[in-house]
Amino acid sequence: MVRSALFYMAALSAIRFNPVIRAFYEKLLQRGKAKKVALIACAHKLLTFLSAIVKSQRPWTSPREVVAA
Repeated sequence: MVRSALFYMAALSAIRFNPVIRAFYEKLLQRGKAKKVALIACAHKLLTFLSAIVKSQRPWTSPREVVAA
């Protein structure tokens, strides 16, 4: 229960401040997904990002930063 609440709150924050997650959320809403469904999908995507960061032991780099570099 606590873990799911933490990821829910992290996803809310990511939607507001992370441009990658925000774009994903807005794309889901444009496709007609309900807001809660889109939010949980963002939480899952955020968890996937965090898992990849821990596995690779590299800091977060936005895909947009990689393209710009």
